[in-house]
Formats: sequence, C-alpha cells, structure tokens
Amino acid sequence: MDIKGRSRGGTIMASLATFTPIWGQGITASVTATSGNSLKGFNSKSLCLTNLGTDVAYVRTGVGSGTTATTADYPILGGAQVTIGKPNDHDYVAYVCAAAEATSLHIMPGEGM
Repeated sequence: MDIKGRSRGGTIMASLATFTPIWGQGITASVTATSGNSLKGFNSKSLCLTNLGTDVAYVRTGVGSGTTATTADYPILGGAQVTIGKPNDHDYVAYVCAAAEATSLHIMPGEGM
C-alpha cells in the first residue's frame, strides 16, 4: 500500500506476520505409535511444531482431550519445523508416529506464520 492506503499489487506474503511465540509456553512431547495429545494452544491462532527426531510425526488439532492423530494427518518430517494455523478453540494438539517409530515434538503456541 502507498501512503494514501491504495493497494500497489503486493503479494499475500507481504501481509502475513512472522510467528510470535507465547514465551514460556513451549513443551516437548514424546511421540510414539500410540496417539497422544497435549493441552496446548487455546486462544492462539498458530502452533510452531519442531520435530526433534528423525522419524515422521503426524499431528492434528482439536477440541478436548479426546483429540487423536493418525498417520493420515499432517506430517512433520524428522528435523523439520513448521507453523500451522488453527481455530482459536482448538485447545489440544494430538500426535502419533507410524508403527515401530518414535520421535520428540516441540510444540509452541503463538500468532502468525
């Protein structure tokens, strides 16, 4: 936009804010072939997820402690970091690995991408 508020045809990336963590709210979860979940992210619009291991982790957000993940959900490759958007009321993040695999997942709530 110019100084008069007129659009100058920028890209959508120009309007996205960088990720701002909610400091002190990060956790590290052990991820196995049995779906687990953590209460993390209520009233935040984004989660920054870092796979600290080498095996793929799969994640899903949801409402309530019954939230589960399957290998059909969002994959996070070993050593990768992603930021995902989510509804404000999704208070749980669920995670799982494929059979015979395990990893650790760092989960940080915040805003932006």
